[in-house]
Amino acid sequence: MPRPRLAAALLLFNAMTGTMLCGCGSEPAEATPEAVPAAAKPRPRLLPSAKTKALDKVGDRAYDKTFDDLRFEMEVGEPFRREMLTATINALDGRQIRIRGFILPTAQKRGIKQFVLVRDNQQCCFGPGAALFDCVLVDMEQDATAEYTIRPVAVSGKFGIQEIIGPDGRHLAVYHIAGESVK
Repeated sequence: MPRPRLAAALLLFNAMTGTMLCGCGSEPAEATPEAVPAAAKPRPRLLPSAKTKALDKVGDRAYDKTFDDLRFEMEVGEPFRREMLTATINALDGRQIRIRGFILPTAQKRGIKQFVLVRDNQQCCFGPGAALFDCVLVDMEQDATAEYTIRPVAVSGKFGIQEIIGPDGRHLAVYHIAGESVK
């Protein structure tokens, strides 16, 4: 469970951005084609996910992941269910990963032990906020800390699936990293 200040940061983030985020220089993810023609059946609106071209790669190692690796299909307004996670995402649970993103701004600038890593920094974006798969809660382990920057960072640590539910009963986040380093 997140500490109260992280839960407050997530609530503020969701309040500021709404429910779905599209990023700068991004294009919406492609939806899976349906078997029924569009004319015969209305297509469900899937949560968009920014495909941020600038952050498409952290490195060339097997544990390097992107937010696209964490994406799952979810309709707009649909509540999260654990069954939505793909086998690939479930296989990451408990494994070491490195992922690149942006630190959600906090009041603290140095010695940060806990923060939200997001796909996009929202510098040129308007409209609704982040999808569940576009943010990761990070708790820095032992003596490790992070420094706030407006530039992208690469977070290394142990990935986990951890459902964080807000006071209204809605999910604030579903991913967690026990952070070892932020570079």
